[in-house]
Amino acid sequence: MSSGDELDLGLGVLDHQLVDSEGRNCGNVDELEIAGISSGEPEVIEILVGGNAWRGRGLFGRIAAALSGDAVHVPWSEVDEIGAVVSLKQTAPELRLGRGDDRAAKWVERLPGA
Repeated sequence: MSSGDELDLGLGVLDHQLVDSEGRNCGNVDELEIAGISSGEPEVIEILVGGNAWRGRGLFGRIAAALSGDAVHVPWSEVDEIGAVVSLKQTAPELRLGRGDDRAAKWVERLPGA
């Protein structure tokens, strides 16, 4: 992304699906880390995925955050493109994403018809 592009973060990024460089779905944009608000020059520096990024999402979000640990922090510089999904420059394992899916897959593949 070029630095001059304008984007509505609430509509264009938050809660959108993250897709890694190989086309794998690897979570959603749960929260954004923004710096420079007080100086009047806000800039997104990280995407937060999972874990304690849910703490601001009401009672169930606080419970989920307490049970799931720390969020994964993805540097904004790893965003390749924003469209219907947020495309990333690296693979999910390189960014520490999709680990819960990998663990769950071991159980799901044992289910009949899975």
